Amino acid sequence: MPLPESGESLSSTSAGDVEAEVFSSRAAGTKSLKEMKDIAKRLRRHIITMIGKAGSGHPGGSLSAVEIVTALYFRVLRHKPQDPCWSDRDRFILSKGHAAPLLYATLAECGYFSVEELSTLRRLDSRLQGHTDCTVTPGVEMSAGALGQGLSFAIGVALAGRLNSQNYRVYVLLGDGECDEGQVWEAAMAAAHFKVDNLVAIVDNNGQQIDGWNREVMSLDPFNQKWQAFGWQVIEVDGHNLTQLTQALDQAKLTKGQPTVIIAHTIKGKGVSFMENNPDFHGKAPDAVQVDKALKELE
Repeated sequence: MPLPESGESLSSTSAGDVEAEVFSSRAAGTKSLKEMKDIAKRLRRHIITMIGKAGSGHPGGSLSAVEIVTALYFRVLRHKPQDPCWSDRDRFILSKGHAAPLLYATLAECGYFSVEELSTLRRLDSRLQGHTDCTVTPGVEMSAGALGQGLSFAIGVALAGRLNSQNYRVYVLLGDGECDEGQVWEAAMAAAHFKVDNLVAIVDNNGQQIDGWNREVMSLDPFNQKWQAFGWQVIEVDGHNLTQLTQALDQAKLTKGQPTVIIAHTIKGKGVSFMENNPDFHGKAPDAVQVDKALKELE
């Protein structure tokens, strides 16, 4: 599906028409478009501050996925911060576990724990480790580390919901570099075979991985055609456009009989000029001067 221009509504595909007005009244607690934009800016500030204080972490891929996670947690997911283990909650699986600072910042903004706790990132005995740990951090669904495993895990969670006659949905965030992993494609084949239509994969397609540009390390092209060939509905969006993201997520809910993948075209390091499209900041923390400069840009 072609990528719409920024601000343009997402076209309908075989799933049928999406809501005419994405940001209409929904369940209590969901946010308006303006509120979500403000939240996205706060998330970016949290990411910079906490990684800078820790002296280590992954800013680039955390910053690129901010709007994706904002759309999920503040418009789409059914979840209860006061009851993280609510059995009917929608599940969000962070497969690209090095983007943990983004998830922690989001969970704090939702109220799973205090914003002040973000300053403990990567400290010994902190609940906020460098990669997510579901045994200690409220709201985290999967312990991450090795890439390529999240989609398989998400399929298991989605199938469990089907077996238990529960109507929750499962969302999994993958990195595009992560899609070099063969396990991703084994999982993609399985999800289509078992018609796991309560599953949505979202690819943070920022074009880079730790060793540089994907096109030079391991080209994924034609990326959308690969997913289509594996039996998935494919939707492509501007991954920094909250309207397009929410429309795509709504469209996925209407799709029956096959899983959906949303390819979200993003910019690594989005929002901080010297980090944007800079592979150096895949896994390097900003120093004190860079933190100050980044926070000024995000005011």
